[in-house]
Amino acid sequence: MTDLAALDVTLVDGYVDEPAHFGVPPYISTYPRYTAGAIVDAGVPEANLTYHTIDELRDDSGKWRDVEAADLLVYLGGMTVPGKYVGGTPAEPDEVRKLAWTAGGTSLMGGPVKFGVGDENAGATETERDDLDFDFVAKGDVEAAAYDLVNSGLEGFNNRMRDNAEIDRWAEKGAFVVEHHPNHPDYLIAELETSRGCPYRCSFCTEPLYGNPSFREPRSVVEEVDVLSNRGVAHFRLGRQADILAYGGDGEKPNPDALRDLYGGIREVAPDLGTLHLDNMNPITVVEWPDLAREGIRVIAEHNTPGDTAAFGLESADPVVQEENNLNVTADECFEAVRIVNEEAGWRPGEDREEAPTHGTEAANRLPKLLPGINLLHGLKGERRETFEHNKAFLNRVYDAGLMLRRVNIRQVMAFDGTEMSDVGADIANDHKKLFKQYKTEVREEIDNRMLQRLAPAGTVLPDVHLEYHQDGRTFGRQLGTYPLLVGIPGERELGRTVDVAVVDHGYRSVTGVPYPLDVNSATMDELTAIPGLGKQRAGNVIVNRPYDSPAELEGDVGVDLASFATAETPEGAD
Repeated sequence: MTDLAALDVTLVDGYVDEPAHFGVPPYISTYPRYTAGAIVDAGVPEANLTYHTIDELRDDSGKWRDVEAADLLVYLGGMTVPGKYVGGTPAEPDEVRKLAWTAGGTSLMGGPVKFGVGDENAGATETERDDLDFDFVAKGDVEAAAYDLVNSGLEGFNNRMRDNAEIDRWAEKGAFVVEHHPNHPDYLIAELETSRGCPYRCSFCTEPLYGNPSFREPRSVVEEVDVLSNRGVAHFRLGRQADILAYGGDGEKPNPDALRDLYGGIREVAPDLGTLHLDNMNPITVVEWPDLAREGIRVIAEHNTPGDTAAFGLESADPVVQEENNLNVTADECFEAVRIVNEEAGWRPGEDREEAPTHGTEAANRLPKLLPGINLLHGLKGERRETFEHNKAFLNRVYDAGLMLRRVNIRQVMAFDGTEMSDVGADIANDHKKLFKQYKTEVREEIDNRMLQRLAPAGTVLPDVHLEYHQDGRTFGRQLGTYPLLVGIPGERELGRTVDVAVVDHGYRSVTGVPYPLDVNSATMDELTAIPGLGKQRAGNVIVNRPYDSPAELEGDVGVDLASFATAETPEGAD
C-alpha cells in the first residue's frame, strides 16, 4: 500500500504549443496546474510536489536531483505546431529521454507529446509516437492518468479523458504551481481553458482529436481566475479553445450572453488584472452569424486589454488547397470576417468606437483593442505555385481596404498520426521549401512592414514592456499578451525590468522604441537619434544645448515636434 502522505512527486514542464493551447514562457499552460491539482486531489500533500521547467533543469544541474529522487516523475510537454520562442526553449526528444533515464521512481509522460515526436520542433517535419523510455505514457488526459496512477499505488491506469467536474477541483487545487514558476509573479501569463475539441475536421489539425467542443461553465473559469489572482497572477489569456465566439453555445453558433458572463465575471474577480487576451476565433463563425458575432466581439473589446489578437485559421487562400484539406473558410469569407472585427474592435482606448478601424497620425496613441491575426499553413495537400500568389493577393486586399491585421503567421505543416496529413507527411512542404522561403520574405517586406506602420504608428505607446535580452547594443522586450510586438530599445538596459515605450520605427515583425516619456535632458545620443526627424546632427545639437524647460522649447530649437515622445525634467541641482 502506497503511503500517499510520503509520496514524493516531481513535475517537469517541457512546454506545449498546440493549435489551441500555449505554454512556452512567459505562458504557463493548464497541464502542470491541472496535473498538480489531480495529484493533490488523489491524496498527496501539496508540499510533496516539486515543479521545474525544462529551462530550470538546463540552468541548474542540482535540480536534476529532484528528478532522480522522486517516487513519481511526471513530464508534461509536446509541440503540435511549429514556432520560434523567446521566453523559453521547448524540450527536445533527447532531453526528455534523459529525464526518463534519470528518474529513480515511476515515470509518466503526457500532454500533446502523445500525438507524436519529431526530430525537432519545426515545420515541414514528420512525427511518430514514441514513449521516449518512460514507464507510462498517458494516451488520454495526463491529469486523469496522474490521478488514477496515484490512486492505484503507481501500478497503472486506464487511458481516459477527464471531465469538467474534475477540472473544477483540479484547477483550484493545482493553482499553487504558478508560485513555483521562475517567471512568477511579474512576467507570467496563465493560459485558461474554456473548451477543447472542434466541430470541423481540417486535414492537418490535432484539435479535432479531442472530439467535439466541450465547454466549461463561466462560473468555473471565473473561479479559476479568482484562485490564480489570489496566487499573484495578473495576466490571463483565454487561449484554450478552437473558437472563442462559439463559447457556451452549440460549438458553432455564437453565444454573446455566455461571453458576457465569462468576461464580466473575470473582470469582477480580478479588477486589477494587467492582461486579458484571447487566441482563436473562427472566421466562418463571424460570417455565418454576423449579428451575433458582432455582439460577441463588442463584449470582448469592452472587457479585454489593448493589443489583443483573434487568430484566424485561414490556412490557405487557394480554393484548391481549401477543398482538398477540408478547410472551412474561403478567402472572401475570411476577408469579410477581418472587416467585421476591424469595425467592431479596431478602436483604440480614448477614441470613438464608431470610428474603428483607426490608423494614421490622428489615431490615439495605443494599440487597437482587438484585431485579427491570419494563420497561413504550407505543405498542405494540393499546394502549388499559385497557392503562394493567392495568399499574397489576400493579404494585399486586406491592406488596400484600409483594414488591419495584428500579425501574419506563416508556417509549414507538421504531420501527426490521426490526421489526414499523416498520409502525405512533409513531402509537399519539403518540395516547396525554396519557394516557401522566397514567398515568406516577400510577405515580410511587402506586407508586414506596411501593416505594422498602420497598426502602431510612430508615437504609439506600449506600456509595461518586459526587457528580456540584449543583442547588437540594443535591449529587446515584449509586453505580456497574445503575439506581443517585439520591441528593440537603443542601449543595453537592466533585464527583468518593465518600461513604457513609444514606437519610433518599424521592422518587418518588430518595432524600435524609446522609453516613454523620454527625458530630453538625460536621453542618450542613440535614443535621441532614434526619434523620427531628429537624426544624428539634430540629436547632437540637443545634447549640446540642453537643458530644456519643455519639449516645445526644443521643437523651436530643432524644428521637430517631440510631444509624442518626450518630456523635459528639471536637471538635478538646477534652480
